[in-house]
Amino acid sequence: MSTDASESSSQTEAPIKLSAVEKIKLESNYLMGTIDQELLDPVDHFNNDNLQLLKFHGSYQQDDRDRRVELKKSGGGKAYSMMLRCRIPGGRMTSDQLVAHLDMCDELGNSTLKITTRQTLQLHGILKQNLRETIDRINACGLSTLAACGDVNRNIMCCPAKRVGPIHAQLERFTDELTAALAPQTPAYHELWITDPDTGEKSLADGGEPSPTSNPVIDEPLYGPTYLPRKFKCGIALPEDNCIDIYTQDLGFIAVVRDDKIIGYNVIVGGGMGRTPSAKKTFPALAKRMAFVTPEQAIDVAKAVIIVQRDNGNRSDRKVARMKYLIADWGIERFRAEVESVFGEKLADCTEDDVHGFDDHMGWQAQGDGKWSYGLNVENGRLYDNEKIQFKTAFRKICAEFNREIRFTGHQSIIFCDIEENEKDRLIELIQEHGIPTTEQTSTVRRWSMSCVALPTCGLAITESERRLPSLIDSIEEPLAKLGLSGERFTIRMTGCPNGCARPYNADLALVGRAVGKYTMFTGGGWLGNRLAEIYKDSVKDDEVVDEMVGLFSAFKANREGSESFGDFCARVGVEKLAELAEAAPRP
Repeated sequence: MSTDASESSSQTEAPIKLSAVEKIKLESNYLMGTIDQELLDPVDHFNNDNLQLLKFHGSYQQDDRDRRVELKKSGGGKAYSMMLRCRIPGGRMTSDQLVAHLDMCDELGNSTLKITTRQTLQLHGILKQNLRETIDRINACGLSTLAACGDVNRNIMCCPAKRVGPIHAQLERFTDELTAALAPQTPAYHELWITDPDTGEKSLADGGEPSPTSNPVIDEPLYGPTYLPRKFKCGIALPEDNCIDIYTQDLGFIAVVRDDKIIGYNVIVGGGMGRTPSAKKTFPALAKRMAFVTPEQAIDVAKAVIIVQRDNGNRSDRKVARMKYLIADWGIERFRAEVESVFGEKLADCTEDDVHGFDDHMGWQAQGDGKWSYGLNVENGRLYDNEKIQFKTAFRKICAEFNREIRFTGHQSIIFCDIEENEKDRLIELIQEHGIPTTEQTSTVRRWSMSCVALPTCGLAITESERRLPSLIDSIEEPLAKLGLSGERFTIRMTGCPNGCARPYNADLALVGRAVGKYTMFTGGGWLGNRLAEIYKDSVKDDEVVDEMVGLFSAFKANREGSESFGDFCARVGVEKLAELAEAAPRP
């Protein structure tokens, strides 16, 4: 399969008006820009052009929005800092790597660490002058921030469950191979951030030394000089375990298993959560089933999908640049034909295999080798120490004492692997003595909830999310118990803006920031993740959210059919009837 832009059958010749970001990428010398010069400048923030390029290197510039008014009154500027995201395929890392991140969050960040909804880690509060040291230290522990953000394929999600056997081994191997195959090739990352520990000299990606007289030859055979029109997300799932929300991905691989062996994958394309309420041309979308591929075809088909999006995605309007809009415009049949043209041969149709289960991998689970994994719920993924709870201290002790593999889930939680039977009590003891609720002590509704970061660091946030969701859960736990719904499994997701970073648009119930102190409420998705939610009510005031939620739960209790789930109930009755039922239902 050819990956050269000039040879792709999808390449269009008609000139287009590039967006400002496209011009920045085109003139960046393959993501180098003038970042190296700005790193030497004592000014505490980067210019706008380099901010776009820094995303490809894994970093966003932020400021503490809680301090904006105070600083403005005192005549100062903004309290700038950098967020830095790691690339951790499938959420798998060592104890030493987690401890290294805990060290960095204390020494270089804001003393907290965030487990993301894509199975990786984010450091917040890094000052500009500490950015190079932080990225260098991440690479020194065997990880990278390259392509964790930006208009490229980002961290590849995969089921994090540790299981002994050929199926999970094949999934993990495919995740690693696909990560390497879809990574950018520019040497700019190594030149900017990676230094030799002995000489302090910067190194190229191939281990050479930068020439003082000429730039190295740069070849981006997959992405080209302007990379993709927009971000690109990929995931790999099992039909019985859609724990990574496969239908929200731009590109998804659903394993097809026969006789305890993966014989191929059903490829789905075009998922994406973001929307802009004021722009009707934008919308969330679930991926569409495209074709079946063998394991030998999978990587080249993934590249073909990326090439079709690279050459045909919208580069003039970033609001509609994701691949979901290209597929909505073309239809899945034409998109598949273009992928087949780039790939070089026809593909088989999808098998009947599809997602039908979801395991969050919390609590004790047998690995199949006599050892155990323990999934610990981490509310909204935030690791911190305070007078009540000491996540960081507990995790340091666990890593030091056990030194086992660590895995992150797509629900922002952590799995401690390879625990011997006689070590189980000790692990729980370490968790509890630091004030952390075990998964068994966590309510079902809290366990299945998640939020994005939002205020105070996200520049796009309109409302609170991570700081608000815990108190919302506090307020609905008692009504759910009175209704006899404490054990009911449904997803509650909250975001501070419509971009959808916590995947709200396929949840059972979601709150999406609409305006200051107001949320759009969505219902009718589901924990399985294969159905979009609908707008139930728009512009719900913050202090009315709990009452609205209790009304919905009361209507569910009074009107559900059989054992249908909350999301299935909401989808069945529809939003208009749902509002009537919520109004009429007796409250607890």
